[in-house]
Amino acid sequence: MKSDITNFRVTKKLAPVQPGAIKLARRYGEQLVCVRHRVDPSGKTRITTVELIVEQAPVSARPHQIVGVRIDIGEGQLQSVVKAAGATWDRQAKVWRMPLKVARRLNLRDRITEK
Repeated sequence: MKSDITNFRVTKKLAPVQPGAIKLARRYGEQLVCVRHRVDPSGKTRITTVELIVEQAPVSARPHQIVGVRIDIGEGQLQSVVKAAGATWDRQAKVWRMPLKVARRLNLRDRITEK
């Protein structure tokens, strides 16, 4: 049955304090995030699932990887876009410097010259 659960459709999502989830909130305590009622594709079977917190840890941000992106002189509009996104011009290398995630978001992956 476990592999068939992906075909079940969620019909209700309940917070731990809502009627229908209170009994499960008593059972699972603070770890309970939500309760879901799911129905199989035929509509003949309903299952109840719970979402639990199993681990909590602080998030440490990774340092931004700065890359050089090549943009030609005639591409003034694209230069304005990357500048608005926080990129800076590296005069010596003749590339725009920006975080890798910015280059990806602007769909400039193929223009990255150095990582």
